[in-house]
Amino acid sequence: MPFVCAMPTVRQIILSSVIVLCAAWTFVPSAPAADSLTVYSGRSERLIKPVLDAFTATTGIQIELLSSGTTELVNRLKAEGDRTSADLLITNDAGSLELARTAGLLHPLNMREVERAIPAQFRASDNAWVGLSGRFWIIVYNTTMVKPDQVKSLLDLADPKWKDKIAIPNSGSEYLQAGVSVIRATHGDEKTTQFLQGLKINADSQVYQKSSQIVDAVAKGQVALGIVNHYYVYRHLAAQPGAPIAVIMPDQHEGGMGAIMNVAGVGIIKSAKHLDSAKLLVEFLVAQAGQKLFADLDKEYPLHQDVKADPALAERKSFRAALVPLSKLAELREATLTLIEQVGLR
Repeated sequence: MPFVCAMPTVRQIILSSVIVLCAAWTFVPSAPAADSLTVYSGRSERLIKPVLDAFTATTGIQIELLSSGTTELVNRLKAEGDRTSADLLITNDAGSLELARTAGLLHPLNMREVERAIPAQFRASDNAWVGLSGRFWIIVYNTTMVKPDQVKSLLDLADPKWKDKIAIPNSGSEYLQAGVSVIRATHGDEKTTQFLQGLKINADSQVYQKSSQIVDAVAKGQVALGIVNHYYVYRHLAAQPGAPIAVIMPDQHEGGMGAIMNVAGVGIIKSAKHLDSAKLLVEFLVAQAGQKLFADLDKEYPLHQDVKADPALAERKSFRAALVPLSKLAELREATLTLIEQVGLR
């Protein structure tokens, strides 16, 4: 997969986006902005902090960032209740945001800026959470070991011919849980169970906590194939353009379910002490300049329809996404976790 690109630095990307933002993005809060905001984040700090730094550079509002696992953060918010110092929750999974919403932890939003910027399918019904960037669960393959026409669907990875040739996320991965939920909703429990059993056998010990480790294992030829979110592959290629890896966008064949999509997103905490500034941050994140940061820094698909993805990525219009609504991921999760546990994935 040819990939040649002179990569700008993170500092250059942030600076150019801030310049655009200052020229095109204005907001007048109804009350004086707070000097700081507290953000609970389930995203990797290196993926979200540069975007938050750009917000601080533009507004002067400091961000206190607390990073942890999304499940831990939601449980912490439940325990803290109205005493929490958190103003916003950012996660890498729509299902987790919907669980927080149904638990009454998030503040519904009535913001025209949000509704203009982000299509309805990427927001909660009451805008209590808003998607920020899209990612697709794809198959990464070693181009010296696999031909792309050998695999059409994620379900193909359960075929015995791939024994000891695939790498997968561990059972605690929110990406795995969301992906399995979509497969369950599309194909039912019996077929999903067969898929998971095949994955368990074929991956054996090649089970990883980090998606970057899966991509690295494929690039080194330790395995032929892996399942990851798309942006891990493109970030690896940006750093190592000669790596023998490429992407298969699965389930695009006739009758296929479409590629599994999830979104990173944000919600304002119901008891936020700095509501106006929290809204200011949400508006920044959904505005074109904020969306461009997700595209340029993280190689994710922006959700704002006027912002283009990194040109290295497959054109969004060139493939289909699965039709399972993002809001359904929350109600599917418990039964999905039970199924994963019954199969015995590590």
